[in-house]
Amino acid sequence: MNAFTIKDLENLSGIKAHTIRIWEQRYTFLNPQRTETNIRYYSNDELKTVLNIALLNKYGYKISHIDKMSEDEMKDKILSLSQAQAQQERIVNDLIHYMVDLRLEEFESSLDTYIMAKGIERTITQIIFPFLERIGILWITNHVNPAQEHLVTNIIRQKLIVGIESTVSHVQINKTILLFLPEGEHHELGILFMYYLLKSRGVKVLYLGANVPVKDVEYVAQLKKPEFLYTHLTSVAHNFNFKRFLSHISSRVSNTPLIVSGLLTQQYKKKVPNNISFKKSLADVMEYITTL
Repeated sequence: MNAFTIKDLENLSGIKAHTIRIWEQRYTFLNPQRTETNIRYYSNDELKTVLNIALLNKYGYKISHIDKMSEDEMKDKILSLSQAQAQQERIVNDLIHYMVDLRLEEFESSLDTYIMAKGIERTITQIIFPFLERIGILWITNHVNPAQEHLVTNIIRQKLIVGIESTVSHVQINKTILLFLPEGEHHELGILFMYYLLKSRGVKVLYLGANVPVKDVEYVAQLKKPEFLYTHLTSVAHNFNFKRFLSHISSRVSNTPLIVSGLLTQQYKKKVPNNISFKKSLADVMEYITTL
């Protein structure tokens, strides 16, 4: 069983910790345990409850009304939400439930169902990325078991690879982009999604993979002369120095622009070398692709 902090619940549900504390005082659906130092922690079931309540509350149900619902009533109300955005959020919540309970067959089946209905790209943008954004903080802070992370990310990775292999573009863009993850970064999902987006739009992709030394990036860049380099930083090793990496690769591959996306770009406040630019959101990435 996982033990979630109130901050975890806030990150996963979008409900402020202050509001969650008020709910605890006024209603009966949350009964957190406390550590020896009197810090609240919440079980898997309480996480699921908060996710369900947050969804219903967002789409028009009052908390006082939700508090009187049975678990089955709550599920029925969630399934009856008709808005497209609500349905997407419900599926993301389901994926979080399946992850914390290690219900891997249901996790994969939920993704497969959405892929069949909407296609791989919509599944990635509407379901997988919102899921990763919400649980990414937990992975960085080690608030979920690493086994849970590995199991679900491998399922998602398989879907992305199938999408990459099966996509065919009827338009060819005469540009090549070299994709890589630097040493210390092993989280491939973001960069694989970029691979899919570029290939589906007719851009030639050179994929070096994860944990790549700068000297190897330099060697391939000099040999193949791509128009751009691209990397996506999710959760690097503790000894990874972002400033040093930017300075190092900027000097070693000075003639080729480098695009960097991912969570670390949102937190970086120092000056960025001239041949490097950040894309701080999925919207920024999508806009960049349209310019190619």
